[in-house]
Amino acid sequence: MSKERDKIATRLALILTKFNSGERFTIAELAQEFGVTARTIQRDLYHRLSYLPIQKVDEHFTLESYALGQLSFKDINNFAVLSGIKGLYPKLSQDFIVDLFNANINKTFLIKNQGFEDISHRYDWFEAISTAIVKLQKITFVYHDKPRAVHPYRLINNNGVWYLLADEEGKLKNFTLSKISELHIDEKSTFTPHAPFLDKIAQNDTNWFSDVAIEVVLDIDVNVRDYFLRKEIFPNKKILENTPTSFMLSTTVAYDEEILGVVKYWLPHVRILSPQPLREKLSHLLRTYLAATPPDAEG
Repeated sequence: MSKERDKIATRLALILTKFNSGERFTIAELAQEFGVTARTIQRDLYHRLSYLPIQKVDEHFTLESYALGQLSFKDINNFAVLSGIKGLYPKLSQDFIVDLFNANINKTFLIKNQGFEDISHRYDWFEAISTAIVKLQKITFVYHDKPRAVHPYRLINNNGVWYLLADEEGKLKNFTLSKISELHIDEKSTFTPHAPFLDKIAQNDTNWFSDVAIEVVLDIDVNVRDYFLRKEIFPNKKILENTPTSFMLSTTVAYDEEILGVVKYWLPHVRILSPQPLREKLSHLLRTYLAATPPDAEG
């Protein structure tokens, strides 16, 4: 069984197709087919696909008869968009989806990624927050040992980690979902979404959402040029200048670490030109690291 079948989005899309075509199957059969544990399939059926009218007869699962054939290729395409995998393929037309579900063809693909955070233990909270977002309900929780009262706007997955995007005291902030505790939904208290926040979310022009926008200019070696232009590391990048040895790129970020993490990973091929405080912060981090790193022992 190829590794991509163990990716949640792909596996769920295939199970959706099986349901839609009227197939009957057991948890053990699905676990064997997808090369995962029975517990994983139980999470798929009882939690991730709980919105479907699934019926269980003996040990076999199938879709209620009135819902058979109701899932179209458009539904599957929408699922791919929501899961963030649409851009993974050259196109996601009906013909390509048919090929993708063909066992003789899909074995030609091997998809790898850096993995996703497992928040299955937070499923109830995930559902509760989703409902609060739809109903515009205020929520409270404890985060970094501090009580918070927020207006929730979105649940966002960034680089495999889930975050709650919420308005806290008039500021749009990101809260790591797994670090939230003592969640409470105030079902009697609602809020009116802030129009500028909705506009900012709709634009989706940064990896993070914040009231702060930091413009950064980078100098990047031509040796790694193709990587930075091929991948959308910076959603709002602009090429400012090209030279035979490097090119200058500008982007806007919300937090220092958003850019520092990328630059540190690509040292020495990427350099911060501005702003000056951010360049100095990186220099300080590097000096601190070198000072704390003992020299190699000589034999």
